[in-house]
Amino acid sequence: MESLQELSVLEANKRLLKELEDMGFPRIQAAKALHCSGNTDIEAAINWIVDHENEPSIDPMPLIAVNIDIDSPQPIQTTEEMQIKAQELRNQARKEKEDEEKRLEREREKERIRAGKEIHEAKRIAEDNERKRYLASRKAEKEEEKRAREKVRQKLEADKNERRRMLGLPSVSHTATKLSSPSTHDKKNFVSVASVSKVEQLRECLRSLKRSHKDDDARVKRAFQTLLVYVGNVAQNPDKEKFRKIRIGNPLFQSRVGRLRGGVEFLELCGFERIEEDKFLFLPRDKVDLAVLNSAGLEIKSAMSNPFFGLLSNP
Repeated sequence: MESLQELSVLEANKRLLKELEDMGFPRIQAAKALHCSGNTDIEAAINWIVDHENEPSIDPMPLIAVNIDIDSPQPIQTTEEMQIKAQELRNQARKEKEDEEKRLEREREKERIRAGKEIHEAKRIAEDNERKRYLASRKAEKEEEKRAREKVRQKLEADKNERRRMLGLPSVSHTATKLSSPSTHDKKNFVSVASVSKVEQLRECLRSLKRSHKDDDARVKRAFQTLLVYVGNVAQNPDKEKFRKIRIGNPLFQSRVGRLRGGVEFLELCGFERIEEDKFLFLPRDKVDLAVLNSAGLEIKSAMSNPFFGLLSNP
């Protein structure tokens, strides 16, 4: 717990603050993290940010001066009436406290219900995407079977005409069957399948990362948390360039994401591009796709909550 008087001036190591800003963290967030972690190292600061990312605000409270030099009044003789009044005040305070606890419990219950609905909706979306992917796969198989049958039919027809020619009979002319062009409905399905394919690619990057470091759960967890911070920052602040630019050579970025198989690929699938001779990963504003970023966030959260994620699939 922080002291009663909150400091209004944050002390932060200039070099460490610069590295955190290069990784895409807001300046006030980075400064508060360094100050609260003792300005020891980047690792401690990022762990502090991850631990406090769900709090309503991590900005410093304004300084409030408290005067403790006011003289205390002379003691007043206690009467029975005053004792009754004091008891009434205590009862009122106790009742207000109980009412507040009940209100907080109702709020917590609402939050549990809301979280349950979100989990149910995410599960429904995942199942719906899986169903669409299965239907698209079956449709592709049927189209392939149709083309194969057409080739066999044309081959049989050619053989039949060749035999008739050898017998001196006229060949039978049939109009060649052309493969129909995709209809508007098929094109819509293709767009849907392409979207499902992007989600599957994101999931495969996370699977690859998990499988490559399956004996180091802590490292995998740090990587997932860092990716979630990057994706969340852009989704919540798409117009701020500092959230859309990451220095690839940053040692901490390399340690947490860059050197892990599938880490950089995951960010590239989210829209990040290599620029300035591979010195930075940059997501142009006109290429920010909130649907993809939200899907990426859901995939990361799913990977973090499922202890068997990536371990039961084929390498």
